[in-house]
Amino acid sequence: MESGDRYAIRHHVQSGARPLSAFTLLAGGVAAGLVAGTASCTAAQGSLLMGLVDHCHGRDPAQVGWFLAGRLASYTTAGALLGLLGSAVSLPPAARAVLLVAAGLTVIVFAVRLLRRGHCAAKPEAGAPSRYKAPLLGAATILVPCGVTLGMEMIAISSGSPVAGAAAMAGFVLGTAPAFALLGYVLRRVSRTRLARLAGVVAIAAGLWTVGAGLSLGGWIGGTPPAASRPSPAAPGSGEQTVTVWATREGYRPAVVTARAGAPVEVVFKLVDRGCTGTVTIGGRDVALPATVRLPPQPKGALRYVCGMGMYAGFIDFS
Repeated sequence: MESGDRYAIRHHVQSGARPLSAFTLLAGGVAAGLVAGTASCTAAQGSLLMGLVDHCHGRDPAQVGWFLAGRLASYTTAGALLGLLGSAVSLPPAARAVLLVAAGLTVIVFAVRLLRRGHCAAKPEAGAPSRYKAPLLGAATILVPCGVTLGMEMIAISSGSPVAGAAAMAGFVLGTAPAFALLGYVLRRVSRTRLARLAGVVAIAAGLWTVGAGLSLGGWIGGTPPAASRPSPAAPGSGEQTVTVWATREGYRPAVVTARAGAPVEVVFKLVDRGCTGTVTIGGRDVALPATVRLPPQPKGALRYVCGMGMYAGFIDFS
């Protein structure tokens, strides 16, 4: 990286690795979607499916199918652009934070409308739904990426090929499709029963969670480490120092590490489990783990970093 950057990133990769083919990236994307992306992405993006139960007309498989088609189209297009243009077309963390807040508020609006209307058998709405609503909602999921999505986007960027980038992202969507299809079908069926109000309450909770994740990712809440978790200050010195952080499914461990103020520090992020914490946002940039981030000398205080979804945070306490 250029010397003017705020910090340097060194990814841990095997030497001698060759560029992967589009077919390999497609297969890898499917595997990542099935194994790691299902829980992560349905939690972050599944609430947008609530827009499909905002009306009660149309066949369930068709509506869910159009949602998945829109999702596949937007992800494949994004993968091609990332492979062609690289990180220049990726959204910075601050922009994603705003989109997360907007998505959460949208879900809350959908849920409130469902609560006011009740289940479909009691109050059917007049008129047919817009044919564009389901695919547009599916396409909008690219704007609310989960942690594994961010990892796939970085793979698409590093591929340097629009075909390979599109293959990686398309494979990921195909891998997560069964979980989204099941969730969408269940939501539309539940909207026709007396459980619709319960579904609305759950959706409001999901919307509030999404808003909170956006606020956390943007650094607008949770800006200081918990006092009870602060370790004792590090011994004084002037040389470069190294701290190690482990990324797990439950967050970053230790949650608070101590470093000397006024001296460079290398933060070694080691990856234990694939998931949200596999991408960390630090200093306004996304970093795919495992990686080492070299920070210039910092003033006294706490430096906060979060996972790519804003769910989990960690702190470096400079003292």
